[in-house]
Amino acid sequence: MAGIGSKRQSVERGGHWLQWDGGAVERGARSRRGAGRCHRGTPLVVTENSLLLCATVPPGICTHFQPWPCSHLLPAPAPLTPSAGAATRTCCRHPVLAPITPCCQWVQVGLAPSVRGSDSGHTTGLSLNNDRLYKLTYSTEVFVNQGKGKLQDSVGYRISSNVDVVLLWRNPDGDDDQLIQITIKDVNVENVNQKRGEKSIFKGKNPAKIIRKENLEALQRPVLLHLVHGKVKNFYSYENEPVAIENIKRGLASLFQMQLSSGTTNEVDISGDCKVTYQGHQDKVIKIKALDSCKIERSGFTAINQVLGVTSKATSVTTYKIEDSFVIAVLAEETHAFGLNFLRSITGKIVSKQKLELKTTEAGPRLMSGKHIAAIIKAVDSKYKALPIEGQVFQSECKGCPSLSEHWQSIRKHLQPDNLSKAEAVRNFLAFIQHLRTAKKEEILQILKSENKDILPQLVDAVTSAQTPDSLDAILDFLDFKSSSNVILQERFLYACGFASHPDEELLRALISKFKGSFASNDIRESVMITIGALVRKLCQSDGCKLKGVVEAKKLILGGLEKPEKKEDIMMYLLALKNALLPEGIPILLKYAETGEGPISHLATTTLQRYDVPFITDEVKKTLNRIYHQNRKVHEKTVRTTAAAIILNNNPSYMEVKNILLSIGELPKEMNKYMLSTVQDILRFEMPASKMIRRVLKEMVAHNYDRFAQSGSSSAYTGYIGRSPHSASTYGLDILYSGSGILRRSNVNIFQYIGKSHLHGTQVVIEAQGLETLIAATPDAGEENLDSYAGLSVILFDVQLRPVTFFNGYSDLMSKMLSASSDPVSVVKALALLIDHSQELQLQSGLKANIDVQGALAIDISGAMEFSLWYRESKTRVKNLLAVVIAGDVTVDSSFVKAGLEISAETETSMEFVSTVQFSQYPFLVCLQMDRAEAPYRQFETKYERLSTGKGYVLRKRKEMLVPGSEFPLHQENADMCKVVFPPQPESASSGGGWF
Repeated sequence: MAGIGSKRQSVERGGHWLQWDGGAVERGARSRRGAGRCHRGTPLVVTENSLLLCATVPPGICTHFQPWPCSHLLPAPAPLTPSAGAATRTCCRHPVLAPITPCCQWVQVGLAPSVRGSDSGHTTGLSLNNDRLYKLTYSTEVFVNQGKGKLQDSVGYRISSNVDVVLLWRNPDGDDDQLIQITIKDVNVENVNQKRGEKSIFKGKNPAKIIRKENLEALQRPVLLHLVHGKVKNFYSYENEPVAIENIKRGLASLFQMQLSSGTTNEVDISGDCKVTYQGHQDKVIKIKALDSCKIERSGFTAINQVLGVTSKATSVTTYKIEDSFVIAVLAEETHAFGLNFLRSITGKIVSKQKLELKTTEAGPRLMSGKHIAAIIKAVDSKYKALPIEGQVFQSECKGCPSLSEHWQSIRKHLQPDNLSKAEAVRNFLAFIQHLRTAKKEEILQILKSENKDILPQLVDAVTSAQTPDSLDAILDFLDFKSSSNVILQERFLYACGFASHPDEELLRALISKFKGSFASNDIRESVMITIGALVRKLCQSDGCKLKGVVEAKKLILGGLEKPEKKEDIMMYLLALKNALLPEGIPILLKYAETGEGPISHLATTTLQRYDVPFITDEVKKTLNRIYHQNRKVHEKTVRTTAAAIILNNNPSYMEVKNILLSIGELPKEMNKYMLSTVQDILRFEMPASKMIRRVLKEMVAHNYDRFAQSGSSSAYTGYIGRSPHSASTYGLDILYSGSGILRRSNVNIFQYIGKSHLHGTQVVIEAQGLETLIAATPDAGEENLDSYAGLSVILFDVQLRPVTFFNGYSDLMSKMLSASSDPVSVVKALALLIDHSQELQLQSGLKANIDVQGALAIDISGAMEFSLWYRESKTRVKNLLAVVIAGDVTVDSSFVKAGLEISAETETSMEFVSTVQFSQYPFLVCLQMDRAEAPYRQFETKYERLSTGKGYVLRKRKEMLVPGSEFPLHQENADMCKVVFPPQPESASSGGGWF
């Protein structure tokens, strides 16, 4: 059977020697133009590497041994005439005998019929015979499904055709320089799933109706491919053809690029500039393309933190089947799979296959003569233009799609404030963001200016989360930071900026510019600086630390701390640094931590607490040890306990642990209990420091009843919310009281761990001081002069938000106690886009694929402090309302037919932390409660196939379950105390069946 050849020659293989009389390399076949000649009597060898070599010196020795792979190149010696581009090589007959036995010199004169790999310098590829027409069949098919779904359950489509290939021109100076023509004929489009039957969207439709007549004509116009040594040098087609159609032709043409020898190289094809590895075998050549190495211009972004990110994997394997030295078939398979790290049920997979088979050959057109390929191409058709072989970007038309304004009007009712705790609000929020990303500034501004104040905050969330140049310009034009009338909108804009999934330098520069201007609200000015810190960290994590905007922002933050213009700005810049976590800011933080006043010192230490382990060096820990042990000045309990926590969480030394343990018993009463509880929590939860603590506890001086029998109500506890082989969610609750029973600090933390990545999901801290006068109690030592204060601070998804103050000063406290109700104070209320992954893929078949995963939540965190002097009781409440939606969307688009998978999950839940203190007696009674309400969980899956004409096939699935609520376990002492604070109520008499 005739075929696409690999230089067919009938020379024996396997290392046998032949005496060659200078005739043609081939016997019984077409003579290879330009083949070399050996001197009469000079031996010819077919090496294990399938090279035809002539021996030069010393011929007597070289006729008896199999040559080994060549070690280096030498100039071609006369009087040999090597083939064009051939190399002269020195080969040794044995690696052990080489040092004592002369090596043989050889000249490569051709390639043997075997397709075994040669050295990396040899790249001869497919070669067509003269005057022949090759008739082939071609198909490309695509399957879309969930990650572990069966291929037969997928949606997708197959495009099949016949293909004619002819050799138009061969360079007279070298066989490996060819121009071939590829023509697609008899196109058909059908389902990949043969079970579809009557439901097939292609049933009763001819190709012209499916593809459209003008597209079909373009698809069937031939393309030219210029191959040099098997590699594509140029791709010629007609200008102004539909890009999607041209890409299909590029996908077919790329299959003709290959090499027969083993090795790794870079190739440019429809996938871009990619690293490929060839593996030569007796009857086939396998090409493995490293898709993650492909350089091609495509839009896309992903989450910076891998906890919220997507793991994707892509493979590409093409097999060239060889029979009697001819390529008779090409089979290619490309796979793209993804999974959301946070939720393993959100997965998707694309499988794209290509098959090219030789059916027969016929007499074809004669070769065109000439030396210059440009003249040849012009003679074929002067309208041919050299175009990139790489796939080009196209956008499918959306027929009947609503405008941005129409879309907004259809969903605005779901985004009313009363509906924000529902998953439907978040789902519509995500859909509108996708539409905003294709909208123009004027369209966005028009909607912003026409909305009322109730729904504007949600609209601002969506516009800011779109993160496009047009949406940023629109929102900056709309907001006036010099006006006090839209402070809520400004705050929501800044929250969304802080949570930005893939911020750019332009957003940072815009905020820096705003910060240098004037503000109607000082709170907004502080929020701008805090948000700048969050953006600096995200850009640095994306290798953008050297961007001019980032450098300017870093100078602004560090300069504000080194030389503050106003004392009250120090807290603002510290909060910005708490988000930015600049390594160069650590010395400044140490200075403020050790020498600053109470609130400033505490904020500086909590900022240090957020740095990763490598940054907490021995020098840093020296300062922290001085703070904890009060070597230079007296510090508040909150500062000292934070310093101790940093030491214990960052590879503490033996002496550091021992000194901390020895201090227990010498501290203020509640601090003694807190530190003991912290150490016990580390041991129980097997934290990294637990091994060192156990070593120290072997000493009796550190481990004794006097030290481990501390009384008090302060505590620290860590537990698991959920746990699996690949991830874990933890909660932590620590609470510190003053000696009189008044709350000093409560701290609730939730962390998510996946692999080596972690995310600080939530931290809610309530701090209070100077409240002892309310109950005529005596303040602890060193805290006698503290002003009355209570406030709440929140970290949400690794972003520190601006703290909220309940009251500041005794007069403020009394006025709010007399006038305020126990209604909670809202700390943050927003719609936030957290998971944001988008990939545009160029499949090697020419089709376009998109993978999008978005996740958002509606969050409402509120806090309250209640005092009852009559009942001598205080309560702190922190409530977190959540509605979460995660949606994944996979599509494969040919412009005339699209297949896709939509998969989503949603839930609505709430968490509440309540701390109740009864100080009518001593020791006072404390009950901590941390509850999670029951939560409905819903998952949806939609698969579809849709023609551009509108006809579609849709398959939907739905799964629901109710996750029961729970009360998170804390330490046993707390459980016992809660039974006293909330004693079980006796059954009423009526329950016994009495009269009343």
